[in-house]
Amino acid sequence: MERNVYVYIFIMFAVTYTIRVLPLTLIRKPITNRFIRSFLYYVPYVTLAVMTFPDIIHSTSSVWSGLLALIAGAALAFSGRSLFTVAVLSCAAVFVSELFLL
Repeated sequence: MERNVYVYIFIMFAVTYTIRVLPLTLIRKPITNRFIRSFLYYVPYVTLAVMTFPDIIHSTSSVWSGLLALIAGAALAFSGRSLFTVAVLSCAAVFVSELFLL
């Protein structure tokens, strides 16, 4: 069993190392393709959204209060509020919805 752990760690190392080193060694010139540049620009945002979205919905005792917080946070962020304001008011939306509505 202990030997398998070392195999798993080596595989994780190899995959992570390959993903990070291959672009550095294979791509020497600046990327000029507009599609690839826009794709690479949005990758961090999409990754963050994919990791965060399920937690927003399922971290509360009700899916509806999580959905309400998501809608409130998106509306506040779209209107130009600061990150702190969005976070506090989204938490307040969850608190009020779970206290009174659900």
